[in-house]
Amino acid sequence: MPKNQVRINQSPKLSRNKSSDRQRVYSNQNFKETPKNKKKINPDHRHANLSHRKTKKIEIPKKPSNQKRVWIKRIVAVCLILAALLVLTGFFVVAWLGRDLPNPNQLMNREIAQSTRIYDRSGQHILYEVHGNEKRTLVSLEEIPEYAQKATIAIEDKNFYEHGGFSVWAMARTMITNVIYNRRAGGSTLTQQFIKNAVLTNEKSITRKIKELILAQKLEKRFSKDEILQMYLNEIPYGSNAYGIQAASQKYFNKNVGDITIAEAAVLAALTQSPSRYSPYGPNKDLLLGRKDYILGLMEEQGYISESEKEQAKNQEIIFSNPETSIFAPHFVMYVKSLLSEKYGEKTLEQGGLKIITTLDYDKQKIADEVIAELTENYQEKYNANNAALVSLDPKNGQVLAMVGSRNFFDKEIAGQVNVVTSSRQPGSSIKPIVYAALFEKGAYNPNTIVFDTVTDFGNYSPKNYNLKEYGPVSLRQALAGSLNISAVKVLYLAGLKNVISLAESLGYKNLSEGVGLSLVLGGAEVRLLDHANAFSALARDGEVSPPSVILKVEDKEGNVLEEWKVNKKNILTSETARMVTSILIDNNARSFVFGSKNHLTLSDREVAAKTGTTNEFRDAWTIGYTPSLVTGVWIGNTDNTKMNPGSDGSVIAAPVWQKFMSRVLEGTPKETFKQPKIEKTGKAILDGERPIIGELYLDSRTKMPASPNTPPEFLEIKELSDNHSILFYLDKDNPLGDPPNNPENDPQFNKWEEGIKSWTEKNWEFMSTPEQPLPPPLIEIATTTEDIDTDLTDGEFSTSTEAISTSTIIFPLDKIED
Repeated sequence: MPKNQVRINQSPKLSRNKSSDRQRVYSNQNFKETPKNKKKINPDHRHANLSHRKTKKIEIPKKPSNQKRVWIKRIVAVCLILAALLVLTGFFVVAWLGRDLPNPNQLMNREIAQSTRIYDRSGQHILYEVHGNEKRTLVSLEEIPEYAQKATIAIEDKNFYEHGGFSVWAMARTMITNVIYNRRAGGSTLTQQFIKNAVLTNEKSITRKIKELILAQKLEKRFSKDEILQMYLNEIPYGSNAYGIQAASQKYFNKNVGDITIAEAAVLAALTQSPSRYSPYGPNKDLLLGRKDYILGLMEEQGYISESEKEQAKNQEIIFSNPETSIFAPHFVMYVKSLLSEKYGEKTLEQGGLKIITTLDYDKQKIADEVIAELTENYQEKYNANNAALVSLDPKNGQVLAMVGSRNFFDKEIAGQVNVVTSSRQPGSSIKPIVYAALFEKGAYNPNTIVFDTVTDFGNYSPKNYNLKEYGPVSLRQALAGSLNISAVKVLYLAGLKNVISLAESLGYKNLSEGVGLSLVLGGAEVRLLDHANAFSALARDGEVSPPSVILKVEDKEGNVLEEWKVNKKNILTSETARMVTSILIDNNARSFVFGSKNHLTLSDREVAAKTGTTNEFRDAWTIGYTPSLVTGVWIGNTDNTKMNPGSDGSVIAAPVWQKFMSRVLEGTPKETFKQPKIEKTGKAILDGERPIIGELYLDSRTKMPASPNTPPEFLEIKELSDNHSILFYLDKDNPLGDPPNNPENDPQFNKWEEGIKSWTEKNWEFMSTPEQPLPPPLIEIATTTEDIDTDLTDGEFSTSTEAISTSTIIFPLDKIED
């Protein structure tokens, strides 16, 4: 019989009266057979039938053995002991960490703040000094408008009046957001923030957090909520040396806190999270105003203001007081401050006595300021361009040497506080070198490779060249040097949009998107001038690039090094790709057919590579150029993205600024040259810059028209005739060295490219004889057969002449032929 089963005979002797066992109960007095259709059995006769009855198997739960019960008790005991030890340890840890914490009654007696200084790379020139003598005017809570109080509560701690100093739910939510979703989120209450700013530091550690929680709880027990709020609003930093809401009101609005409006109160509440990032005098003023509107929405949602008050506040124009003027390279300094405040916190940055050595070259910065001021002084009247920006870097390490974010940091009329160097703008054709580099990275393609620059419908997208001309068959050297738009779109297609975006991201671009499509090569996406100029470093340094950096060293007030710049180089491009692109950008002859031989893209005493760019409707004008040791980018336009005057392209208004800065900075420095690429023959004519020859035509050198039998021999000129097909006819774009495609029409762009070439051929009967020659006016070859006969025209028809020199049979428009 299996374990846990017993056989119970249906006998009075085995009857059980414990109903909890859920077994059938048998009684001497009340024995009954319960199943249906069974007759009642007399108790006196049941023994007679006992031998015929069957036994029934009943499952009985197995009871744990004594040994197992002992182990369970032991495990429970161990868990209880461990829990007790954990609680006891936690108690001692909390007690130990809290042993030297200040009395909440003395929290306002803080350490004396010390000035933080920001230096240039030499450590000799102070760019900006953040004074430790903070401006603070204590005010009572009654002097602060209630809506100013509620604005801070709405954005920072909506449950302020409900918690006891900290929120377990908020901390758990923050942990999930930060760890799982990798997004920054705050879980500190107003009480905790006050403790952090008044007593502790922004050090990110568990011990500091525990101390913060201990003090927050003590503070809540000692002071009322209104008293804590009053201390908070008098303590919190609002940027620079403004501490407390009264000092902030005076700094930003030149008025007492009691006089600020709801909208201005929301602005101040918006600043507290990150005063450097949201500073109205920095590049992120739009973010500040956007956060202001968000806070107004929270205030309405939480019942502090009405909907009409919210809308009125949103529509109010915010007028800020003039910023401080005792600052050198203000856009650069503000950018450095914003980076460090995120890392060390506002309190440490403003009061910690830090010594910050930056990458800025003081002399180069002075030259940049002077060149911008001098050359763009009349740009407003002449080109309707009110702003300009420049950034210069060392391509060997990515260190920023000069940064001018606008023509005048302190000019409100042009929104001078906006740093265009770190803002996103469309780059126009200045992005083309990156696209060509992506194509060269695929191998086989090179500056000699030929494409047809003919108007082409790429699928509801038909770009035109800047001068509205078509140039027929051109080399990639000519196409990039002359900044031909149609050819550039074809290059992007050959390279592959995903490959271009991947390369751009590797070079440090942050705002490119696949959704832009083929227009990416013409500047359809947005880039930052800082990233754009630094990406050209890879071209200057044989494919090697470092991320842009602005800080060399940070020391605390005791001289301890908190951080120091380290080499961080990556090889993104092959050296041959970088050299091929550079060889094009230094080739003034190759660009002269569009820009002329005399332009602002050269330097008189040395080799230099440069590329311009202009966006639609002349909203942005660019020039990026470099030597092996210096890369500089210049932008000209309007801060609000309005149009400049027609003709205000990069070569006209940005290139002169770039050329003047580069000339002055490089004057007296050693002359450097670039290494030339080694371009190997591939064996494929279209890749090597050769077009298939299908015949010859004799021309009269005097008229450049087909020769007649009467043309004197000394004026005969042979013209080679080539086939007219797109590059897609000869090769697979992703396997250019493979066999020619059997069905090139399978490529979705093939027929469109062929149609463009055919249309252009119909309008032009003659073309360039060799692609290496400088581009003449746009002409095209004529269709031919290959019979060795000469041609003449008699009564409008072709005839042969046995006396003439043998050439190919030519078919061409009759109205193009002159005797």
